[in-house]
Amino acid sequence: MRLRTQAAALVLAACASGAWAIPTFDEVRADFKPSDTLILSREGEVLQRLRTDATVRRGQWVPLADVSPALRQALVLSEDKRFFEHSGVDWRAASAAAWGNLWNQRTRGASTITMQLAGLLDGDWRQGPGGRTVAQKLGQTVAAQVLDRRWRKDQILEAYLNLVPFRSELVGIDALSRTLFDKAAHGLDDREAAVAAALVRAPNARPALVAQRACGVLRDMQQRPSTPTLPAAPAARVDCDALDLFTTAALQRRAFDASEGVAPHFARYLLRQRDKDSAVPERVTSTLRAPLQRFAMQSLQQHLRELRGRHVEDGAVLVLDNATGAVLAWVGSSGQLSQASEVDGVLALRQPGSTLKPFLYAQAIAERRLTAASLVEDSPAQITTAGGLYIPQNYDRQFKGWVSVRTALAASLNVPAVRTLVMVTPDAFHRQLGAMGLPLRESGDYFGYSLALGSPEVPLLHLTNAFRTLANGGRASPVAGTFANAGRASPVATTLTNGGRQGSVAPADAKPRFTPAIDPRAAFIVGDILSDGNARARTFGTDSVLATRFWTAVKTGTSKDMRDNWAVGWSERYTVGVWVGNASGAAMHEVSGTSGAAPIWAAVMGFLHAREPSRAPKAPQGLVRTAVRFGPGPSSGAGAPQPLEAARDEWFVPGTQQPLFAIDSIAGEAYGTGASGQKSSKNTARTPAEPASASAAAPARITAPASGTVIALDPDIPPARQRLQFTATRDAVQWWMDGKPLGRGARVPWLPWPGRHVVQITDAQGTVLDEVWLEVRGAGVVAAPTRAGAH
Repeated sequence: MRLRTQAAALVLAACASGAWAIPTFDEVRADFKPSDTLILSREGEVLQRLRTDATVRRGQWVPLADVSPALRQALVLSEDKRFFEHSGVDWRAASAAAWGNLWNQRTRGASTITMQLAGLLDGDWRQGPGGRTVAQKLGQTVAAQVLDRRWRKDQILEAYLNLVPFRSELVGIDALSRTLFDKAAHGLDDREAAVAAALVRAPNARPALVAQRACGVLRDMQQRPSTPTLPAAPAARVDCDALDLFTTAALQRRAFDASEGVAPHFARYLLRQRDKDSAVPERVTSTLRAPLQRFAMQSLQQHLRELRGRHVEDGAVLVLDNATGAVLAWVGSSGQLSQASEVDGVLALRQPGSTLKPFLYAQAIAERRLTAASLVEDSPAQITTAGGLYIPQNYDRQFKGWVSVRTALAASLNVPAVRTLVMVTPDAFHRQLGAMGLPLRESGDYFGYSLALGSPEVPLLHLTNAFRTLANGGRASPVAGTFANAGRASPVATTLTNGGRQGSVAPADAKPRFTPAIDPRAAFIVGDILSDGNARARTFGTDSVLATRFWTAVKTGTSKDMRDNWAVGWSERYTVGVWVGNASGAAMHEVSGTSGAAPIWAAVMGFLHAREPSRAPKAPQGLVRTAVRFGPGPSSGAGAPQPLEAARDEWFVPGTQQPLFAIDSIAGEAYGTGASGQKSSKNTARTPAEPASASAAAPARITAPASGTVIALDPDIPPARQRLQFTATRDAVQWWMDGKPLGRGARVPWLPWPGRHVVQITDAQGTVLDEVWLEVRGAGVVAAPTRAGAH
């Protein structure tokens, strides 16, 4: 007997020691971890809620004051009617339960809310599959009394509501109310509160049993309690059948989405950058601006709705701070308008089209191969490659003739860009793109001359940051990111890995580390060109959507078959990139740079500078501004020839400036068409008094097409645009096709026809001056929608 007494004393002592180790309310609150992470804007506004724990579904900690009074009443009536009267253990209920067990009667359990909370706080007191042992029951009883002395009643009830398991993976009142009732805990009515209270006792019971118990709880809630002067009023009639239907529907609802907000893609991206060994934070403070993020999303969705019927449903918007590289807005998709809303358009690999041209011309200017006033020829070109002839086309399949580099870049002409790449070489341009923050997986030779027109695939994140390099005078730095923990900023060095290409993302609060990527003088000249509304007028007109009331520089782009549409540009403080297209890769219908991405870009820029000016950058040291004139263009046969372009002041890298740019026909005939197929031209500074050419007697030659050209008919191009241009060095020539007259003049169009053909030019006496042979392959021409090139 004495041994039994000592053993019992030891058990009680062990239970008591564990009970006294119960944490404080503040410690429990601090250790609570929701299954979701909240992404906050820099202003502290919640932008996105993202589930990060797949093992359990917890919402946010809900203070008792934010819990519906109906739920508090229902829970106390259902679980612990004398909760506010006892000291942690309801001895009356315990005695009744013991008496019932003695006589083998079914009784209600005597476990109070405080005792249940003690079990939730300490796993030693938690009920197992076979019920609690005697030691567990004793320890839980002692722990409940200790808990009641240390905690206030409202703290006990608040912690219980946030920690109690309700059903399946749902833990806590916030997860339950949002999942089953699609509302916050403060909005639960009597019926919903009764269902919630019924789930506490049997979380995974059948809906019919839950409804039966909820009906009893609801009766208790509606019964008026007795007072010293009035007896208890009978409960109002409860429609249990209706409550059964309501409960069944509620238990099937899953309204608590895993992600909710206006920045889902950015939230996932940001959390991927954290240290994998660190705990997932409850809150993350980002660099996003909440009003800007919402406006960018609304602008994207509104414009895509306006394009309904043109087979376009996806888009993305990215806004960067020029000085820091911080992400101010990140819209990864069009949301409900998209059939692939989970695809992040900011990180997806797409063909950039003509948006690579600014980097190409910047490199050519930095290497002193070209100036902004240099003349380049926009005419049919046939460039010999290892795989055959590469024949670039302009977006509108028309040619402008001789134009300056300023016009060629601003008006987004394709052929001059390809001619420029011939000078620079694809490998050199490939290295330049890498320095600008656009690393490509394949080599320059892999893409060949199509690299000038944006044939590789790059993400909007890299492309926008590369334009930010131009905005910063040719200095490159990574995009910055922010990661916060419990309100305390904790920068994390992050790296974006996408398809084998890496682009670094720097800590948000670290000072940007800039590295020279290109000559700042060339970067300034390119920015000056992209901000010149007159220079882009040939393609976009003078009232283009690209023209803003404040200083901006912008470039549009359209990939092959209108699959991708871009507008990327910068102001004094911000760089904005916009992509429009289809995540599936399907082609859009008649959506160009100015009708697709540009209106969204202009709207976002307008929002950024609604109350903030944007001034043109100052020219860096070492630039020269010189007045230039242009020589006459080819004679049209009516009146005196007009200058190729109007006289203007132009920026030059020192040593490349000259007062006059004109066509040198001697150079054109001396160089002709080289092995590469690049027709040469020379920008000369001769005075008007000098003769235009000293080789007027040179025989006429066919300059295009090259002899041996093989042409494949494209059934997707309408017949009206299936034309091959024949060009010669003289006007006074007669063209012949297979012995039949074709036309007269230096340029003659021809509708290609399948077969082998011989093309000749003759003089007035019929003497053959030159001839070439070519072959056309294809069964015929079928009218179809136009396929778009880069623009």
